Amino acid sequence: MLHGRALRYIDEVARQGSIRRAAKELNVAASAINRHILELEEEMGAPLFERMPRGLKLTSPGEILVAHIRETLRAHEKMKAEIAGLRGLSHGRVAIATMATLASGRLAEVVADFREAHPHVELELTVSDRGGVMDLVAGGGAEIALAYNLPQDPRLARVAEYQHRLGAVVAPDHPLTAKASVRVSDCLLYPMVLAPRGISLREAVETLAPAHAAIEPMVETNSMELMKRLTRRVPHVTFLNRVDVDQELRDGDLAFLPLQGAAGRQRLTLVHRARGTLSPAASRAVLRLHRHVAAQLAQQRRHPLGRFGRQPVDQDARRAVEGFHDALDRHAETQRDGGGP
Repeated sequence: MLHGRALRYIDEVARQGSIRRAAKELNVAASAINRHILELEEEMGAPLFERMPRGLKLTSPGEILVAHIRETLRAHEKMKAEIAGLRGLSHGRVAIATMATLASGRLAEVVADFREAHPHVELELTVSDRGGVMDLVAGGGAEIALAYNLPQDPRLARVAEYQHRLGAVVAPDHPLTAKASVRVSDCLLYPMVLAPRGISLREAVETLAPAHAAIEPMVETNSMELMKRLTRRVPHVTFLNRVDVDQELRDGDLAFLPLQGAAGRQRLTLVHRARGTLSPAASRAVLRLHRHVAAQLAQQRRHPLGRFGRQPVDQDARRAVEGFHDALDRHAETQRDGGGP
């Protein structure tokens, strides 16, 4: 019969690939962990770890055991959360997987709001690429995930999906702001700040680029804040989702130019593991995430002028800004039609 302490010891050794690192993480003696492993290997009649020059690697029996251990630990945490819920408490722990651009952008606000509403619930946020996010949820490393362009996967259950407009983000006085919308080919003339390959933003841009076009960014970064800072300076261009620059548009620091065509959109998906049920804390987190994303999309529909910068502060200013935007749009249409000013 496995006891709770032994379960956590084996799980941590599997995660760390080292008894010494697991002991440091758990704040216990390495000899105690090693003793539990040896006793369990004797009980199972099979080695659980392969001793390698640089650490420990799970054997096939070890992989089966660790899968069982993690399932047991998840069930135990869920049971404790449900009992706490019956007592009217809000304790618990939620592990969320996401992508770098989301973690450095909108999720910070969601996490802050959730912590304020549920101060006793612990949040763990793990950043990975698309495949890593899916594996984290499917393997139990995270309860829920928010990520772009996730493919269908029988291991995952979709809670909600949102369509986000992708566009070029530039300084308000950038030459491209003469256009109401742009193509990726329009942006190739300017120094680009792009996400690294393998990130959904980069994949979307390369898909929309002309065939055989050379996508050569001047700067590659997975930091959304750095993308925004650099594009405040003409003539840099980056590509982000409309909701990622809401605050900058309201402040008049950046302009957002939608990419032309239906392909200029990204799917933001909220998922959880298909097997089992969510803990009460994770259910609250899912609801909070859904409400936040839905509210952002509703705000976009209410404030369509955001792509040109600062929102008007009164009705006279609003009419003046609308007239200015109409003039820009008429000018852009004239330019596209080949007419004069």
